[in-house]
Amino acid sequence: MSKKSRLVILASGSGSNAEAILNYFKGHSEIEVALVMSNNPQAYVLERAKKFDIPFKVFDRAEFNRDETMMKWLNEEKITHIVLAGFLWLIPDFLIRAYPHKIINIHPALLPKFGGKGMYGIKVHEAVKLAGEKETGITIHVVNEKYDDGEILFQNTCAVEEADSPTEIARKVVLLEHAAYPKVIEKWILDNRSALNN
Repeated sequence: MSKKSRLVILASGSGSNAEAILNYFKGHSEIEVALVMSNNPQAYVLERAKKFDIPFKVFDRAEFNRDETMMKWLNEEKITHIVLAGFLWLIPDFLIRAYPHKIINIHPALLPKFGGKGMYGIKVHEAVKLAGEKETGITIHVVNEKYDDGEILFQNTCAVEEADSPTEIARKVVLLEHAAYPKVIEKWILDNRSALNN
């Protein structure tokens, strides 16, 4: 029996996606969430981590960009994969090198549209509404050195009605996120494992 893959979830805010992931992998035979980390000491995601009895850590920008600090924390928890769930900072190069093809992110729009620096949260849905889009959705992608730029693993869409406010668009998109993200994470990890074992 191979050892479990151990995830860290990085989140900056409420952490509803983090909770969906924590729920999905609770008791999973091959994958576990080992750590939750946030750059925001007030982030509600920390309360969600407590609820699931998952260790958590808060860091500042200097710590996040310091190779030896971050790698020490991740190595202590034997982290194999990094999952971004509403995390707003660009991932430093040393982490991308240390975890090649092992960092994943979810974006609340159909990339390459409505991505890049500053495009997060309600701002994305406001831009979708302003552009008169007839559909929007989610993109799950591997993380590289640029915002929202890595290989796309999965997309799903929902309709944007003329009467939809940005808040209503957000509500539709978050349902897609919670339904898809844990399953895509699972497939991404297990597919990569089987490729390595072949």
